Amino acid sequence: MKTDKYTILIVDDEVNIHYSFKKILPPEYVVISAQDGRSGVKLLQEAQPDVVVMDIKMPGLSGLEALIEMRAINARVPIILMTAFGTLNTAITAMKNGAFDYLLKPFDLEKMRFVLQKAIRSSEQMRRTVSLTIAKEPVQAGDLIVGNSEAMQEVYKRIGQVAAQDVTVLIRGESGTGKELVARAIYQHSRRAQQPFLEINCAALPENLLESELFGHEKGAFTGACNRHIGKFEQVNGGTLFLDEIGEMSLLTQAKILRVIQHGEISRLGGEENIHTNIRLIAATHIDLEEAMRQKRFREDLYYRLNIITIQLPPLRDRMTDIPALVKYFIARYANETGKSVKEIDRSALEKITAHSWPGNVRELENCIRRAVVLAKGDFITADEIDLSQNAVEKCEENVFDEKAALDQLVEQIIDKKSGTKLWPEVEKLLIAKVLQKTAGNQVQAAKILGIHRNTLRNRIEKYGL
Repeated sequence: MKTDKYTILIVDDEVNIHYSFKKILPPEYVVISAQDGRSGVKLLQEAQPDVVVMDIKMPGLSGLEALIEMRAINARVPIILMTAFGTLNTAITAMKNGAFDYLLKPFDLEKMRFVLQKAIRSSEQMRRTVSLTIAKEPVQAGDLIVGNSEAMQEVYKRIGQVAAQDVTVLIRGESGTGKELVARAIYQHSRRAQQPFLEINCAALPENLLESELFGHEKGAFTGACNRHIGKFEQVNGGTLFLDEIGEMSLLTQAKILRVIQHGEISRLGGEENIHTNIRLIAATHIDLEEAMRQKRFREDLYYRLNIITIQLPPLRDRMTDIPALVKYFIARYANETGKSVKEIDRSALEKITAHSWPGNVRELENCIRRAVVLAKGDFITADEIDLSQNAVEKCEENVFDEKAALDQLVEQIIDKKSGTKLWPEVEKLLIAKVLQKTAGNQVQAAKILGIHRNTLRNRIEKYGL
């Protein structure tokens, strides 16, 4: 049974703040407390929390001073700063010194939860190890890039060759082939492994928001830019930035990325100052960049800068000999997470799996096995429990319409009980979680059922920590 707990260190001289966090956070968060900066630094060393939330104005060692000391001890722990005495200079100083985010008191509850969820994900990405060997025992922690085929051996060799070299790497492969795992493996075996690692999905953000997230902006740079904002290139200075789906960027943003690679400099939106940044860039894409260049959708100069060191991930159909090992790994992983007694897959089920073409690659296979583990009635997965069609999605859609009357009644009851509260975020989170569960995490299918764009779904998944 999965029993993951996330330790949150709260550093604040106000006792009621500690009580508030313990009250508002769900059971999977374990809150530990320190009343001043010096005690917070000591507790960081002893408890190794997943995330730190710290006040800036405290007696003795201030939050900004404690931030610097904590970053010297462990730069990979996301630190969220908060204060009731916020100024522009304070925010800039906090972010330039490596704070994950900065919030003003009294903070909005949903905003704090959202930032905490982002920080937890970032912490997991940095801490969760990625191994490159075939699993011989059930994996209790960390991720595994599974496969012993000749194609995967070439991938392992290339990771070993480039990880320790401080160069830009381009990871290419179809959706679902494991590009993010390879990026994290490179990071964890690099010289910057003790520094931060941040990921940006370039396809999940609108263009203006993507630019602001990457490069930051000055006050007044665009409508709604009320204050200066520090972008990821400044925030992750000294660490590694992973740009997933870089092929989806606009030509303007591509030009700015090229400047970072060539000169190690950025400028914030609306600003004229050239800011030096020292980061390692890892990029990934599933699109045909050569075709995108011919269509004038991708810059040739950026292509040649990125294409020096390339890791090409093979589709699952080109390494079918790896399927038994992948199936074994996913059974062990999800049996452990769900507490099921499933241990093996019978021959007929495995034959059914190996006869499939797997257009969604390893991600599709993973979702299939996860669903089969949940549905399994005994210690073995049978062929009947392997669903390779769209039936699961269709059944979900049928149930939505068949139970419309019951849903109407349920909504009325929820409205009555939640009168005067913020109803929509709670309902939206529950609905998305249920549909993702029904589709075994397949975001394309889930977006279809929900009637929203896949990018919108991705944003909601991140917002609600799903």
